[in-house]
Amino acid sequence: MTGAPKHDAVLSVDEAQARLLAGATPLPEALADLPNALGRHLSQPLHALRTQPPFAASAMDGYAIRWTDRAGPWQVTGESAAGHRYDGTLAPGCAIRILTGAPLPEGADTVIVQEDVTRDGADLRLSRDGPPRQGAHIRLAGLDFAEGDVLAPAGTLVTPARLGLFAAAGHAKLPVYRRPRLALLATGDELVPPGVLPGPDQIISSNGVMLAALLGRFADVIDAGIAPDNASQLDAAIAACADADVLVTIGGASVGDHDLVRPALLARGGDIDFWKVAIRPGKPILYGRLGVQHVVGLPGNPVSAFVCALLFVVPLLKRLGGSGEVLPVLHHGRSTIALPAGSNRRDYQRAFAFQLDGEWQLRPAVTQDSSMLRTLAEANALLVRDVDAPAVAVGDPVSFHLLDTIANVA
Repeated sequence: MTGAPKHDAVLSVDEAQARLLAGATPLPEALADLPNALGRHLSQPLHALRTQPPFAASAMDGYAIRWTDRAGPWQVTGESAAGHRYDGTLAPGCAIRILTGAPLPEGADTVIVQEDVTRDGADLRLSRDGPPRQGAHIRLAGLDFAEGDVLAPAGTLVTPARLGLFAAAGHAKLPVYRRPRLALLATGDELVPPGVLPGPDQIISSNGVMLAALLGRFADVIDAGIAPDNASQLDAAIAACADADVLVTIGGASVGDHDLVRPALLARGGDIDFWKVAIRPGKPILYGRLGVQHVVGLPGNPVSAFVCALLFVVPLLKRLGGSGEVLPVLHHGRSTIALPAGSNRRDYQRAFAFQLDGEWQLRPAVTQDSSMLRTLAEANALLVRDVDAPAVAVGDPVSFHLLDTIANVA
């Protein structure tokens, strides 16, 4: 279906997020080498291909003994090192020098740490208390995991620690969802790329590099450049992004004479789901489809673009990448200043969050203008003021998102 938006009315943030995510399903599976799987999500449950450790091993440097011989003395008759086990069987009254990670010799059932003994040649004697129990300082085979164990369910985020686990379990490649391909297209005659001297009526395009850095954690970002306020050139720029799973436009999504994104999408047969959301900053945010391609039209103001990217584009990319938990976590704290009652839009105020006596405190920025990048750069939180929320006194509870963790949900 093409033509007018399904929802020309102003949607709530929650409804807009729900509509955007409703049609988003994980992308096809890909088999990735371990380094390339980092930050992606498993498309299948992952099972251990081997047992870890594969044998009973010493957890300390010391001597392998029989518990029945724990009082000593012993005769040292060999050595077991990592990668070089002692091949014989431990005889009564004997000990085997053993190093951390080395296989436990046949016949031994306890390790005595080297600090508890004195050695003179092959003679070994107890000098302290000795092992506290039978089996002391031994890592049993399969202590970490056994062959066939489920290490992680489908949808698990591949982290550095999990890469280590999966490698130890015998995997060189992982079944993961393909990373989304995202094309980032800025629009506007007033924009020039960073490093280019602006003309008298122009500004530097800062949104592109900012959003590429943010969204590049979840997608392979293609810089589609800057399209001028010209219908045919904008159409050509959109057509050049056809191979992307997600097209994100910046600016031009409102209703001004030079806001051409929505007409351009409709002219190409696009299906516009919504383009008005009750959010501040960022009311003119658009979502639709061009065939199977997801299209998100962000506002041009820098703070509006950043906030809307966090709340809409990041969750979309996470869902396409196979994550089950995609929306930002809402934290709770107390306001350090009085705040007026909420308006008819959910307000995401730039703020500084800090902890005092174990409780979060929120100090909103004095100026909340959506063009002010410096305020955004200095903030570490978004204080959330819901539609028609009651006024807040100093010390009253408030809700917020942490900017340094908002994009880290698995």
